[in-house]
Amino acid sequence: MTTIAAEPVAERVTRIRKAKDAKVSRTEGWRRRGPLLPALIFMIVVTQVPFLFTLYYSTQSWNLVRPGSRRFVGLRNYLEIVRDSQFWSVTVNTVVLIVGVVLISAFLGLLLALLLDRAFLGRGVVRTLLITPFLVTPVAGALVWKTAMLDPVFGIVNFVLTPFGVHDIDWVSRYPLPSVMVEMVWQWTPFMMLLILAGLQSMPRDILEAGRVDGAGAFALFRELTLPHLRRFIELGVVLGAVYLVNTFDTIYMMTQGGPGIASANLPFYIYQRAFLGFDMGQAAAMGVVVVVGTIVIATFALRLIFTSFTGKEEAA
Repeated sequence: MTTIAAEPVAERVTRIRKAKDAKVSRTEGWRRRGPLLPALIFMIVVTQVPFLFTLYYSTQSWNLVRPGSRRFVGLRNYLEIVRDSQFWSVTVNTVVLIVGVVLISAFLGLLLALLLDRAFLGRGVVRTLLITPFLVTPVAGALVWKTAMLDPVFGIVNFVLTPFGVHDIDWVSRYPLPSVMVEMVWQWTPFMMLLILAGLQSMPRDILEAGRVDGAGAFALFRELTLPHLRRFIELGVVLGAVYLVNTFDTIYMMTQGGPGIASANLPFYIYQRAFLGFDMGQAAAMGVVVVVGTIVIATFALRLIFTSFTGKEEAA
């Protein structure tokens, strides 16, 4: 009681007011988070709980064709992955697929975005047609390219190349990975185009006009002004495209079935083969954990780089 009495009235009022404000702030915070709880619970149930089960299965030796063979083996599945030469070959395929598709799509998307940023007759129709491949489902797009475009007898590609001495080439069988990459570039270029086009249209026009007044040519304006402005949009498209392409399964399954051999298989398809064709659930689970952890690590660094770029641009502005 002596401490309370000795405390100045103003300080007591301030302390009580801060305590009430903190209580109100906590209440307000939970009130705002409340509507998000169902989505958070759903995400945990759908993503985190299966991942915990995958972690558990990755420590088991479990082959579905041998009943009663399930037993705890610790980290042996992970050690076998390190010694699996096919796993590393498929990893190389995955890296080539992702890097090739993302870089080519970003380059073509940049060219198309620069084209659509200019006013010309029929620009709306051209924009709609260029966006269409991204709206096609991956399974349908894969079937169209396998049967209508790359077929050795009736394919449009062989028909177009016939005057140049190219005919009756079974592109899917002879060049499986490039065939898959061509289809995915066709499907992902519109996404890159839209993202870069949004960046182009957000660029202040007065900067370009000032550059033209100073005598800068078109290439100099692109190199010194347009490309630095588009850098963060291109980086965002590259990261989003890479994260999505890591999970590619349907296109490979429909076009090549991972063959011949594992020439066109990527990590998700190889994990599918181990789980549902080889019935080795333990090794498939371990591979899944390795792929998820690797993807999270790479995506975290890439997204941090992009967010730093965006925040740095905003602070500079």
